[in-house]
Amino acid sequence: MTVGVGAGARHLGVDRVIDLGPLHPSAHGAYRLRLTLDGPEDAPLVSTAEPLVGHLHRGAEKLFEVRDYRQVLTLANRHDWLAAFCNELAVAMAVERMTGMDVPARALWLRALLCELNRLLAHLVFVAPLTRALTGEPTEGTQAALRGREAVQAVLEEAAGGRIHFMANRIGGLREDVPAGWTGRVADALRRVTTDLTAILESTVDDETFRARHAGIGVLARDAALALGVTGPIGRASGVDLDLRRDDPLPPYRELDVRPVTRSDGDALARVCCLVDEIAHAAELADRCLDRIPGGPVNLRLPKAIKAPEGSVYSWLEAPLGVSGVHLASRGEKTPWRLKLRTPSFNNVQALSALLPGTPVAALPVVLGSFAVVVGDIDK
Repeated sequence: MTVGVGAGARHLGVDRVIDLGPLHPSAHGAYRLRLTLDGPEDAPLVSTAEPLVGHLHRGAEKLFEVRDYRQVLTLANRHDWLAAFCNELAVAMAVERMTGMDVPARALWLRALLCELNRLLAHLVFVAPLTRALTGEPTEGTQAALRGREAVQAVLEEAAGGRIHFMANRIGGLREDVPAGWTGRVADALRRVTTDLTAILESTVDDETFRARHAGIGVLARDAALALGVTGPIGRASGVDLDLRRDDPLPPYRELDVRPVTRSDGDALARVCCLVDEIAHAAELADRCLDRIPGGPVNLRLPKAIKAPEGSVYSWLEAPLGVSGVHLASRGEKTPWRLKLRTPSFNNVQALSALLPGTPVAALPVVLGSFAVVVGDIDK
């Protein structure tokens, strides 16, 4: 994946391309920054940074308005391709709250479990390229991250039937129950992730060379993070102690003792530390869910046409990259009058204008590699 860095300082008069490696999730779309550079030509520094968004023209919110509520869910997972299940759930929750549906307990617990598996998958995808050696060669940590990712991907695919766009949620619960023996295979996948986490740590935050390259650069202050609405691991790395799994939880999370991972330095190292620590925490929460899943149905019998009553509602949840919110406004019809998304990457990417000034151009791959965003989630 490449990041196009627009025309720099005018006295340089050049375009630069910064390579983040082939595994970075933003490889799926145009991720551009306009940078102004200062300092000597052989060691320029970033003076100002402006994220350039809108290149993908996703148009998800307008597409929602011409589809009924069942059809909306088939599109709701596509803007952040690493948080597909959580995206579906945020929209389903808004419709369920608007219509007063009482989702079965088994569906609630399976949703919490699938959310944590989705979180594991996303974080492992972001961490994998960070484990590579300076020469770009994969390390044991890289192999461990890929093994963990595939193990989690396999059980998610088995439960949902899709590898990327799961489409597992339905209004009122889940499309179908999980297969027989699935929870045992989830437990095996979680053990794989937990076992391999040692190798990931040794390739990243426990490695002295890695720490030296990431410490003290790309600093996002807590006040700037709060002012820009930065959430998720990036916000928590800057001391923003917000996690909806603890602060405004879905019912199952109230029994899971969620303890958000926070740092105060706000630099590239703190962001990577939060990602790696959240892998361990998500695996622990998923394991606790396995012991609490009750029996019973996983969905409700619905009418042929779902109509939300006139009015509006806002629902939110803690997606892998931060707060994912849905504002649903209805005029009592089969389609939403307005369905506005609050996506974490859209808010988070604005922070680049605050954290990049003063960064050496040579350090941009390190800083941007620590900054987890998905472009489709920006250009929703």
